[in-house]
Amino acid sequence: MLDDVDRGLIHALHIDGRAPFSKIATVLGVSTQTITRRYQRLRATAGLCVVGLTDPGHAGHTQWLVRLTTTTASGRNLANSLARRPDTSWVKLTSGGTEILLVVNIPRASAASRSLLLRDLPRAAGITGVSAHYVLHTYLGGPTAWRGHITALREQQRKQLEPNRSGPTPRRGLADSDAALLNALQQDGRATSAQLATATGWSQATVSRRLAELRAAQAIFFDVELDDARFGATTQALLWMSVAPSQLDRVATALAEHEELAFVAATTGPTNLVAQAMCTDPEALHHYLTHRLGAFEDIRTLETAPVLATVKAVARQEPGRRR
Repeated sequence: MLDDVDRGLIHALHIDGRAPFSKIATVLGVSTQTITRRYQRLRATAGLCVVGLTDPGHAGHTQWLVRLTTTTASGRNLANSLARRPDTSWVKLTSGGTEILLVVNIPRASAASRSLLLRDLPRAAGITGVSAHYVLHTYLGGPTAWRGHITALREQQRKQLEPNRSGPTPRRGLADSDAALLNALQQDGRATSAQLATATGWSQATVSRRLAELRAAQAIFFDVELDDARFGATTQALLWMSVAPSQLDRVATALAEHEELAFVAATTGPTNLVAQAMCTDPEALHHYLTHRLGAFEDIRTLETAPVLATVKAVARQEPGRRR
């Protein structure tokens, strides 16, 4: 498990993924060497990684949640194959390994990019069923961190770490020329200006200016990935719910305040609301389902799919991590 310094560091990175270690150390009241050492240890032992991501709206992307049912024998291999694709994220094995959930990011203007949904998946061996759910609205997730990660710092400490949003006015929105920069940040959101300059072929001054522009426009944000079991979340499940349309916004907004949930979104499909639960054990999940969700009379149906493993998070394939 994590101590107070570890939790403070993770919380600080959620506030500003590129905050200098010296600044984080000052806020936490420890040395810069301690923060640097803790960061490297968490990277090695807990899979800690800061990733720079684009907001789908700014990037002109649509997001789909795709559910695949498979034979038990093919599930893991298929999940590994899907995780290698650049247009997928959050590839998870659920329901005892017979179902795969993945997020597919599709540029709105590119019909060819729909091949994963329309051509590739139906032809893949071992798939017995496919359903695709268009993400209409995200209530919790993306730039909004799971509350289990952000309980360590006091309000005053949070304000000290908040990034400066008064950067230069962007001369343009996200462009094709930003692809190399965005790819480098997705692999390591804390990459230095020199490393980003090497990846893009730009000067360090150009990298710093463009990064400041994109952050000021909130076209990109920085997320923190790590093994959530270190926070006690050893039991995870996807919750597929059907809610009366007139009550969907009210229910989803209320669920987004639940500390047990890390993701809440409205989608198309037979169910219209999906969430990811993070609990300490099966008994805690049972209590959440029966007491907290059970209090919402407008949730007409509920399907619970336990997460067996996360094969890929946002940027990296992680075949060895079990959550």
